[in-house]
Amino acid sequence: MPYEPPTHSVERSLRYAGAAVVAGVDEVGRGAWAGPVTVCAAVTGLRRPPAGLTDSKLLTPRRRTELSAVLADWVTAHALGHASPQECDQLGMTAALRLAAVRALEALPIRPDAVILDGKHDYLGGPWRVRTVIKGDQKCVPVAAASVLAKVHRDGLMAELGEGYPVYAFADNAGYPSPVHRAALAEFGPSPLHRLSWAYLDDLPQWRHMKRVRLPQQPDDMQLALDI
Repeated sequence: MPYEPPTHSVERSLRYAGAAVVAGVDEVGRGAWAGPVTVCAAVTGLRRPPAGLTDSKLLTPRRRTELSAVLADWVTAHALGHASPQECDQLGMTAALRLAAVRALEALPIRPDAVILDGKHDYLGGPWRVRTVIKGDQKCVPVAAASVLAKVHRDGLMAELGEGYPVYAFADNAGYPSPVHRAALAEFGPSPLHRLSWAYLDDLPQWRHMKRVRLPQQPDDMQLALDI
């Protein structure tokens, strides 16, 4: 299905309002059962983006990988931040996303004056100046770049980490609930890479004793769940 390529429109509006450096931010792994949640912050300037740039979910794995290699050299700067499965359990997803995003933003060589955040929910908050954009990974060049870079990096990380836990096939599912992943969980239970506060353990009576009680859910956690 044809799609409109992302533009610099939102970035330009922020620049006109005084933001000299604008970063696009996107995450991957929020809905996974295992592995970290990963956030990429990308600064692109106003240059013409590489052909075919869009939301990583609209690209084939091969095209994502090819585009990621191009983007790594094309972007002005980018950085990645992670929140571990244990941090996701301890903090809840909203705070884990915020932690990963701050780690990514603070790892950039220059602090952005404004951030374009994919989605309608601002999980980042102050002191960052945030503009949320629904489907920003399709509409905004720096967010689309962050989307591809985050997805390819996390997929590679999960494949590498999964070498120690081959029964879960993390190289194929990246920690998401595929049939092979579900079957392995039922037989072997969760690994050290799994998030133990997630609801999937409720359906595994023999492993339910491993479930951790998450911090009380906040309103923004509930909104994130609706946004997935």
